[in-house]
Amino acid sequence: MAPQYKVTYFPVKALGEPIRFLLSYGKFEFEDYRFDRENWPQIKPKMPFGQVPVLEVNGKVAHQSIAICRYLAKQVKLIGANDWEDLEIDSVVDTLNDLRQKIALYNYESDPSIKESRKGPLLKETIPYYLERLDAIAKQNNGHLACGKLTWADIILAAWLDYLNYMISGNLLEKYANLQSVVNNVLSIPQIKAWIEKRPHSEM
Repeated sequence: MAPQYKVTYFPVKALGEPIRFLLSYGKFEFEDYRFDRENWPQIKPKMPFGQVPVLEVNGKVAHQSIAICRYLAKQVKLIGANDWEDLEIDSVVDTLNDLRQKIALYNYESDPSIKESRKGPLLKETIPYYLERLDAIAKQNNGHLACGKLTWADIILAAWLDYLNYMISGNLLEKYANLQSVVNNVLSIPQIKAWIEKRPHSEM
């Protein structure tokens, strides 16, 4: 009997989208449960550590989006051929997550003056620092982020891109053709294209 999957998250792409991409890539049917933000106070106490997204597999609940993606990547064979390749993939994923967190620190700042003070360094220093190096990695790996082949690191970048663009109110990869190729390669996968065509609309 095929596993039963359920993704629980807010009605956005953001951290839930790589999970949905990987499930779609594997042609796994899944329940995409999206709850309205006003219902979060009732749902939060029921979630492990009060956070989402979570993935249920045959009733078992897993939390932490990166850990979930790593698990699903193993299920759909988007991992390395050996421990060293897995380390290479994990390093890139963790680097992408570092960048996401730095962008989020700016985006979610509630004090307008503090947020404005962070904008310049983020856009002029932090983002170029990361993307120049990641773009070089993509060039070395023929349009992929690790191991010279499609891995879950590519999925993470492609699935997060709308969210990252939303947080900076711009086009993150405009100057980085090799990274854009990584994203294009993922978005051209038939299963991913089919998911994008049917998923609910959201800005982030």
